[in-house]
Amino acid sequence: MAKLGFIGLGIMGQAMARHLLRAGHQVALWSNTAAKAQALAAEGDVVLCNSPKEVARAAECVFYCVGDSAMSRNVSLGQDGLIHGAAAGTVIADCSTIAPTVSREIEAAFREKGVDFLDAPCTGSKPGAEKGTLTFMVGGERTVFDRVKPYLEIMGKQLYYCGAAGLGLEAKLTQNLILANIMQAFSEGIVLSTKAGVPPELMLEILDNSAAKSGLISFKAPYILKRDFSTNFSTKWMLKDVSMALESGKEKNVPLLVTALTQQLLQAAVSTGHGEEDFCSTINVLEELAGIQVASS
Repeated sequence: MAKLGFIGLGIMGQAMARHLLRAGHQVALWSNTAAKAQALAAEGDVVLCNSPKEVARAAECVFYCVGDSAMSRNVSLGQDGLIHGAAAGTVIADCSTIAPTVSREIEAAFREKGVDFLDAPCTGSKPGAEKGTLTFMVGGERTVFDRVKPYLEIMGKQLYYCGAAGLGLEAKLTQNLILANIMQAFSEGIVLSTKAGVPPELMLEILDNSAAKSGLISFKAPYILKRDFSTNFSTKWMLKDVSMALESGKEKNVPLLVTALTQQLLQAAVSTGHGEEDFCSTINVLEELAGIQVASS
């Protein structure tokens, strides 16, 4: 049994922490919403903490999964942050998707204290977190990754060591850039074919049996046809990730032409009230412009 910690018990974090508990580990928990941590207390050996600092004092390895760069910086380096409770040799693994530049700053601050840090963003959304089938992309020291790997394997099925600090996040941003652009292309195509008169179910069958077949679309399209935009991965967080990918492109002098347009569609969806819904809800923006709705017949 290891003494682990987990911070951030949202859509994905709660399920991830639950897997660690069910594997028999002691898990120190903290969440902005105390009730979320208390709800897990009956599911295993839980240590309820009043701050990230307390979590670090109680654990040899801490995972956290929060919404954005500012939250990550606060949890790790803030007044009651992990850095104030972590002893030398502790491992901190950030499973959030944040700006690589911010993550490298956090890594450097921990390194000065002798604390090991990994950027370990994950993909798989809510279903992957609940089933323990997430994919992790990890940046940092290889020896630290090897130490943490057994715990990551409890929460995920695919682990990719990407290299030095920040490279796990660069890989994650690239993946989400591609996902967002695929969703945009699908939304445009299915709105066009539906308005032309092709039944959307038929169009999906054609796509599934063509070179345009996409695992993302096969998963998301049935939700669109049912008009079910309940959140697996929200539009506001996809906008955040695509915006960070554009910033990374700017830093590296890489033009991301299609992605810039996709960012604006995501922004339009957030601006028209779809920010908390799943990112496939961006189709609503195109439907309104085209005067047609894609739904099951």
